[in-house]
Amino acid sequence: MSGDIPESDERGSAEFDKVVDAFFASEALPFSKILSAERIEHVFEKHGCSFGVNAIYSTAIMLWSFLGQVLRDGKGASCQAAVARVVCYCELEGIDPPTSDTGDYCKARAKLCVEAIHELSCEVARELEEAADEKWLWKGLHPKLADGFTFTLPDTPENQAMYPAPRTQKPGLGFPTVRAVAILSLATAAVTELAMAPYAGKKTGEGALLRSVMSNFNPGDVAVMDRYYCSFMMIALLLLQGTQTCARKNKSRHTDFRRGRRLGSYDHIIEWTRPQRPVWMTEEVYATIPQKLELREIRYYVVERGRRTKVIDVITTLTDAEKYKKEEIAELYGFRWNSELDIRSIKTTLNLNHVRCKSPAMVHREVWTTILGYNLIRTTAAGAALVHGKQPRQLSFTSACQYVLASWMVLSSGLLSRDCMDDISRTMLLQIANCEVANRPGRLEPRVLKRRRHGYEMMKQPRNVLRAELRKHCT
Repeated sequence: MSGDIPESDERGSAEFDKVVDAFFASEALPFSKILSAERIEHVFEKHGCSFGVNAIYSTAIMLWSFLGQVLRDGKGASCQAAVARVVCYCELEGIDPPTSDTGDYCKARAKLCVEAIHELSCEVARELEEAADEKWLWKGLHPKLADGFTFTLPDTPENQAMYPAPRTQKPGLGFPTVRAVAILSLATAAVTELAMAPYAGKKTGEGALLRSVMSNFNPGDVAVMDRYYCSFMMIALLLLQGTQTCARKNKSRHTDFRRGRRLGSYDHIIEWTRPQRPVWMTEEVYATIPQKLELREIRYYVVERGRRTKVIDVITTLTDAEKYKKEEIAELYGFRWNSELDIRSIKTTLNLNHVRCKSPAMVHREVWTTILGYNLIRTTAAGAALVHGKQPRQLSFTSACQYVLASWMVLSSGLLSRDCMDDISRTMLLQIANCEVANRPGRLEPRVLKRRRHGYEMMKQPRNVLRAELRKHCT
């Protein structure tokens, strides 16, 4: 032990190092410094979220165990399973283990600062984007995909108060629902930012949520979006901060390729005129919006055998027809579908379709810990792709998650030498690189179930009414 460093600080640094080693066991591997022990300590201390390293449930152990919960599913995601893993870890380290009571664990988990987890998640994604290989980019630009989704919460009074169930659901029968908009990197598939709001109400639409995190787009980025976000104000606001746009044209706008400056077949330059100031925009911001926007509009067709031909009209600010060919713009917008696949991975593989926590504060912690875990898995997969000459999106997210979890306990313990950890991490990256996303053209599967999951009826009355009916029969 160094004479200048207190024993408690040494233990805290060692615990944070083990959290990092669970993802990056070798310092020589790509991106091994994106999440450093010093960064975790600094961010949590900055937000006043330090448990004290002498506590059994220290900040490092809580972050490690909570990440283990959100990356697992089934019984492995329960609080009892998390406590069991902490007990096993403490035995390996020669530390007094906690009791088997999950109450202490849940109280310690509630002390994790959501702002700190949020900052860590965004920093990991941002630095991974900055370190992305040039081959992963699109013509030297950084496309970012914006898309919205919803997820449900446990039906508790606290969750219903902040995130009410949709009005179409009868009181007592529906689940609290959250609307979210995510910004994802096309190059690395990491979530660079996320905004959440109730399902309905003022300033809860996907457009409003995207505007709230618009600062996440940088000069040199291209916002690739669906037609819901394709509006004059959205494009103008993005241009003001140096961000280009590629979005499907909103169906409410008329298309006429006979007008404008023709660039080619179904490819021309058009002008949009500034509309009246919307209620959500201040007069000061409105004064900075240009009177007209010069935009490029293209049309292409998606032809699939056995299906109706789809016509796609795309609006973009990439107006240089020589630098950005029509086919390349069509290809860029086609990449938007990756956001659907990424969100599906988060919702199904990491179980964000229905979170487990029963209060809004804990819901926010669970969501951002899930995003942090997702970004760390994507960073690990990006390292495997770089080492083995592949694209990060070629690799299976689910397989990468499984390989990380398989080595989780071993790498987070202090039982292995650095050389041994290097060997394990290199083998893990090789296996992750071998698990490419399957290409199965022509695969057809009926959307049916062979076995009924259960024979219970759907709940058609609130639970308290059903309980009252059961009491009548019991007496």
